[in-house]
Amino acid sequence: MATFLHDAVMNPAEVVKQRMQMYHSPYKTVLQCVRTVRRTEGLGAFYRSYTTQLTMNIPFQAIHFITYEFMQEQINPQRQYNPQTHIVSGAVAGAVAAAATTPLDVCKTLLNTQENMALSSVNISGHLSGMANAFRTVYQLGGVAGYFKGVQARVIYQMPSTAIAWSVYEFFKYFLTKREANKKTPC
Repeated sequence: MATFLHDAVMNPAEVVKQRMQMYHSPYKTVLQCVRTVRRTEGLGAFYRSYTTQLTMNIPFQAIHFITYEFMQEQINPQRQYNPQTHIVSGAVAGAVAAAATTPLDVCKTLLNTQENMALSSVNISGHLSGMANAFRTVYQLGGVAGYFKGVQARVIYQMPSTAIAWSVYEFFKYFLTKREANKKTPC
């Protein structure tokens, strides 16, 4: 449920961010981007990639958690608080999940940005919509390799993020558990 709500709120922000990051972006401010997209493409433009976003984030989270747990079983089988193992497991989990879901991220980015040069090079006029169309278009533009465009950057971005997140989570879990245990022990 959290992923559904998170993506519903964040998808419009992602659309604006990606459009402003495009090379030769016509937008100078966030407000200008929001107004122009709304006026020229309608509110639906902010959610054109919502199903792709969900289709990416749900497997990302599943792969992420499964990989973290697998790594912990391998390098910290006693499940003790050990910051180094949490960092390594978190980084590996983020890397694997990011790499595995990169094809979905590439399709989402194409849906969000509606890159005119890319779309016109495969004779698409107007707006690209739908995950199936995005998958076809990415394949037409770059073949199988096109689905993994930017995979290194995505992995490098996720590794420290997930390493930090798991480290913080494990620290507070340890801290709060230890605190509760100390409350229960008679002095």
